[in-house]
Amino acid sequence: MTAAVHAFSRWAIPLMLLGITTWGLSRRIAIYECFVEGAKEGWRTAVRVLPFLVGMLVAIQVFQHSGALEQLIRVLEPFTSRLGFPPEALPLALVRPISGSGSLAILAQVFETYGPDSFIGRLASTIMGSTETSLYVLTVYAGAVGVKRTRHTLAVVLLTDLAAVIVSFFIVAHFFA
Repeated sequence: MTAAVHAFSRWAIPLMLLGITTWGLSRRIAIYECFVEGAKEGWRTAVRVLPFLVGMLVAIQVFQHSGALEQLIRVLEPFTSRLGFPPEALPLALVRPISGSGSLAILAQVFETYGPDSFIGRLASTIMGSTETSLYVLTVYAGAVGVKRTRHTLAVVLLTDLAAVIVSFFIVAHFFA
């Protein structure tokens, strides 16, 4: 079974590319020209989104390096500790909606400090897998389609991430505590 899965995974993308090319040629589609047009559209989208992306990345860095993240953790820690939520997982829960690379660095630090099989390591893994870099995604997608007012969308994505963190805690506490 493992050999078959390995062989399939090795050949899946080349076979898919060959299949798409064959299908396009059989329908007399100018494949290369379509590819170039798609690449041009991708480039135009990237250029249109770039200012929104740079603004978001700067805001993330300011939030992290100004000490605002640490202040927010200090404010939330008494409340979350009473609920049994470990304060060591709080930085990940707060950074994940903002930054994928920042949250990955926090996850690596949690693994190094507590181990991946600890309660905190499992909670951090579950939070990482059940939440999204919502502000980044919202910035990119809203910028790509030109949406200017994202007030309600922002509230919904942040509430969704909060719900994912809460459910992650209860699932990990129920199955691994």
